[in-house]
Amino acid sequence: MAIVRAEDFYLPPPHLPPDHWAGEPPAMLAVRWYEERMQRRLRVGTGVILGQPLYARINFGRWVADCTCMSAQVVTPADPRMWCVECGTGWWQLRFPADVAAVEEQLAGLPVDEQNWWHTEDPTDPAHPTLEV
Repeated sequence: MAIVRAEDFYLPPPHLPPDHWAGEPPAMLAVRWYEERMQRRLRVGTGVILGQPLYARINFGRWVADCTCMSAQVVTPADPRMWCVECGTGWWQLRFPADVAAVEEQLAGLPVDEQNWWHTEDPTDPAHPTLEV
């Protein structure tokens, strides 16, 4: 089973054509999905990127990133940025592994609940889990 990315997860609802959001950049799909479900528009800023990058990780077979507000959303290496639909702080730059395909391939044969990955090679990740006791 393939690792889920934003463009696979955030799809238009059944009452809209399947290609309704085809012109949107992948990072905007979470915004459109949220707007559709909450029935309200979000004010999404321009391309200004916030300072500290967020680290993308794989959780239960999905690429996700955690905002500083403690919310998370499905993201994609095809558009490594995120606009948090909860707090709206701005565009976050996302840090993905150098070889995304290798990471996805490494997890491909595992059950979904075991498809987890984080930046173990980057100790600057503030959410870096450690096995040290």
